[in-house]
Amino acid sequence: MDAVVVGGGIVGLASAYYLAERGAAVVVCEKGSLGGGSTERSAGGIRAQFSTPINVELSLASVAVWRTFEGAFDTELAYRRPGYLFLAREPSTADAFREQVAMQNDLGVPSRVLDPDDAREHCPELRAEAFRLATYSPTDGFADPHLALQGFARAASEAGAEIRTRTAVTAIRRDGDAVVGAETDAGRLDADLVVNAAGPWARAVAATAGVDLPVAPRRRQLLVVDPETPVPESVPLTIDLDAGAYFRPEREGAALVGGHFSADDPDRDPDAYRRSFDLDWARTAVERAGDAARYFGPETRVRRGWAGLYAVTPDHHPIVEETLPGFVNAVGFSGHGFQHAPATGQVVAELAFDGEASLVDVSALGSDRFERGELVEERNVA
Repeated sequence: MDAVVVGGGIVGLASAYYLAERGAAVVVCEKGSLGGGSTERSAGGIRAQFSTPINVELSLASVAVWRTFEGAFDTELAYRRPGYLFLAREPSTADAFREQVAMQNDLGVPSRVLDPDDAREHCPELRAEAFRLATYSPTDGFADPHLALQGFARAASEAGAEIRTRTAVTAIRRDGDAVVGAETDAGRLDADLVVNAAGPWARAVAATAGVDLPVAPRRRQLLVVDPETPVPESVPLTIDLDAGAYFRPEREGAALVGGHFSADDPDRDPDAYRRSFDLDWARTAVERAGDAARYFGPETRVRRGWAGLYAVTPDHHPIVEETLPGFVNAVGFSGHGFQHAPATGQVVAELAFDGEASLVDVSALGSDRFERGELVEERNVA
């Protein structure tokens, strides 16, 4: 099988690795540098505390890889597991958390409901009085996206994949209903399979094959700060879901702070958007982090920050399917592509070689769900 993977981010390189491992002759085409889209701008979160079974199952299948990644891929990952702490201010959010923890437990996730005062065991400076409920899972955590990307890139190359950077796919080639290759700015590639893993460019890539995918590039921002009170590395990645803010520890007391706070969320041009952070947003992000935990206050100092793009679908779930014969889409992860890349790469290989996925049942992630109005809404989006 000859395969072209469009996109050199973590999903594309994981797909390339698992395809090559099963014997495909793979060419990865990345229009810029590896990870230059969304991967290198990710917060690196890896969690199973999602609100839908399909996202939990993708997480569990991925964590099975992340746990053994350093040995299997012979690379550092900087994988830490202090957990995730979700916080609810509103009664409806608290009720939803209780239902979600029951579902997560049924699937084998050791998450649990906590009284906010008890959550201080994990986040000592938490403003517990502001919250109605918390949930925590000790197996959640975060890793270094750059190291993970390099591990998959090296493994894909060693398995025989050819990785071409500065090579843009300009069109997906069809013969009737079937996809038969791709046009690039460096020439034509014939292929039995084309995988669209183009992240924020996914909709534009699919459109060249005559496929309309509802994947919108949305700008998100992150800061690295020196808090007023250093954040211990044992503190979980903490999400104040109703306020839209989150933070996690970095090294030596620093913290990463993020969130989205505006109802205005326009589509962005992935080739021409502002990659630096906005000062007004930064002030809001630090203030809201301070509303959740006493680590942050007026003396918090911003070290640096950046903006990247989420590739967002209407229900915040990805599209993972063979849309046309020979055309597999693995797109629209809505901020969860990094953590779900290992499972997604394996599913892409299963769709290509077996005609269906067996690792995780992704039948609910077809693009036709939007036309049918059968959305699978993910509520725990930060």
